[in-house]
Amino acid sequence: MDHFPTNWGRPRNDAFDAYATYPIHQRPNNGPKDAFADGVQRTQQPIVTGTSVLAIKYKDGVMMAADNLASYGSLARFKDVQRLHQVGNYTVIGAGGDMSDFQYIQYILEELSIDEISAQDGHELGPVEIHEYMSQLMYARRSKMNPLWNSLLIGGFKDGKRFLSYVDLLGTTYSASTLATGYGAFIAQPLLRKAVEGREDVITEGEARKILEDSMRVLFYRDARSLNKFQIATISSAGVSISDSMQLETAWSFAENIRGYGAQTQ
Repeated sequence: MDHFPTNWGRPRNDAFDAYATYPIHQRPNNGPKDAFADGVQRTQQPIVTGTSVLAIKYKDGVMMAADNLASYGSLARFKDVQRLHQVGNYTVIGAGGDMSDFQYIQYILEELSIDEISAQDGHELGPVEIHEYMSQLMYARRSKMNPLWNSLLIGGFKDGKRFLSYVDLLGTTYSASTLATGYGAFIAQPLLRKAVEGREDVITEGEARKILEDSMRVLFYRDARSLNKFQIATISSAGVSISDSMQLETAWSFAENIRGYGAQTQ
């Protein structure tokens, strides 16, 4: 039986709609469905996007940072989006790029975690397994000409070993002691390398946090798609901790000496 009154051919009274069917954007189609009707739909470009994610190794684990902004084009639309996501007990995944695709990735990883728990075989997914799974998923979607428009950083700590790696929409992967996505790969990465490389085994958690905060501050000054509200994730032998959103302390007095700022013309 067709339960949608608007499909019965009943005359409508715009002054009083007894069936609460107005406005009708699209009437449901209860006819036979074409299996190939959705087969050619592809995301042509990311719409609501997140910018940089930063990550470094330090003495006791891995630390990651990402702001809470999701931009609709050049509009700073959503300012409370969490772009750092915990997976299992040992891993955090940080995403730049399309936020709807990241939500899909979160759903896929949640399903994967449930399957792993249900197996009850004594094994738990760690950062190495999550990274391998994501690299295969991203490459498979790219090969189908329907990529997930994200750049992902995967950080974790398991069995006394730190892990930090990158995977993008093409399935490209690599690891390093400092990683960044988006504009941060150009602006923040040199700062991270200067502060961290060669010192991964001596940097304390406090020093690592200061390095990331300073880099996030530079990004806020320079990246038009960033925000001064961000979160930091810490992954160590103590487990996974993702902080509440925090505000950066910024100063803009230096801008008065920049040509073209405000009313200054010379």
